[in-house]
Amino acid sequence: MDLLLVQIYKIISLALTAYSFALVIYILMSWVPASRDTAFGRILEKIAEPYLGFFRRFIPPLGMIDISPIVGLLALRLIERGLRSIFIWLLTVL
Repeated sequence: MDLLLVQIYKIISLALTAYSFALVIYILMSWVPASRDTAFGRILEKIAEPYLGFFRRFIPPLGMIDISPIVGLLALRLIERGLRSIFIWLLTVL
C-alpha cells in the first residue's frame, strides 16, 4: 500500500511539474506574439488559458504587467505541497 501511495504521489507531482513548465513556456511565448500563432502555441493556449483565466478574473493587471501567471504558478506549488503533506500523513497513518 505504501509503495502505491508513493507512486500515485510521484505521478501527480510529475503532472503538476509538467503543467508548471507548460505555463512558463506559454508565459514566455507572450514576449514573441507570433509564437502563439503556431500549432504548439495554440496547444499551449488551450492548456494554459483556462487555468490562467481563472486568476485573471480576480487579479487585474498592474499597468501593462499581468501578475496572474505568477499567482497561478504559486498556487500550483501550494497545491503540490498540500498534496505532499496529505500523502505523508497517509503513509504515517496506514
